Amino acid sequence: MDARPDNSDDGRDGRDGLDQRAELSEFLRTRRARLKPEDVGIPTIGRHRRVPGLRREELAQLAGVSVAYYTRLEQGNGRNVSAEVLDAIARALRLSETEHAHLTHLAKPRQQRRKHRAARRQHARPALQHLVDSMEGVPAYIGGARSEILVWNRMAAALFGDWGAMPAHERNWARLTFLDPGYRELFRDWEQKASDMVSYLRLYAGQHPDDPELSALVGELSVKSEEFRTLWATHDVKEKGHGVKRMRHPLVGELTLAYETLHLPDDDGQFLSVYHAEPGSPSAEALRLLASWGADATRAGSEAPR
Repeated sequence: MDARPDNSDDGRDGRDGLDQRAELSEFLRTRRARLKPEDVGIPTIGRHRRVPGLRREELAQLAGVSVAYYTRLEQGNGRNVSAEVLDAIARALRLSETEHAHLTHLAKPRQQRRKHRAARRQHARPALQHLVDSMEGVPAYIGGARSEILVWNRMAAALFGDWGAMPAHERNWARLTFLDPGYRELFRDWEQKASDMVSYLRLYAGQHPDDPELSALVGELSVKSEEFRTLWATHDVKEKGHGVKRMRHPLVGELTLAYETLHLPDDDGQFLSVYHAEPGSPSAEALRLLASWGADATRAGSEAPR
């Protein structure tokens, strides 16, 4: 199962973007650091450990590769690593399915990426605006791969604020989450929202490291938000899916809303996100009130402290 990585390419192709070798190196290092020896059956009695998590030699033994080979891979030299070796390392690191896919994107970017297709500025098809407009009574919007907010319906504006009054480049969930104080007030579980947002961007970065718009977004947030810098350094990755958000709206107060994320396979990483409340619940009544207030609710969301 051992093989020698090719050191002839540094993971960059001259475009502005993230350093592919550094991304691979840090991802492997942070995954190794989170594993405790006892998690994988390694005894630690009487042994002094200078590093958190597993040592490189311990991980290499678990994966069935040489220490020298794994060391080179963790240094970012993994362009020609085989799928078999990546599978073994993913098992040893106990990676999730999403993390395993991310590792593959980092180690074998040329084989896995639709070259630069998603690097252009995203726009939603007109039919998608018609779709979300038809979803009366529930907040719905179309998002882009870099967390852009592309189109939305009236209920989304009532819940989240008047996105139409913002400059286009500010209509981005990552920017709003970390740079707009109003969203820190809106989301009662803001820390989880922030962590999820960075994990989504990390996953996209592994698939599109040469995207200059993503690089600019990460650079901006890294300069302006210490919390973003800290979360970005964890190298956690996560797919958009479904869950529950607790919010505190300036007009209707507390809401607990479930959300569903539906990926749009023909639209460069775009997705439909819909929020809904349990029938008969106080949150369902709050959504009904937001719908009845219409433009007044949208203005109230926009006028909340930002």
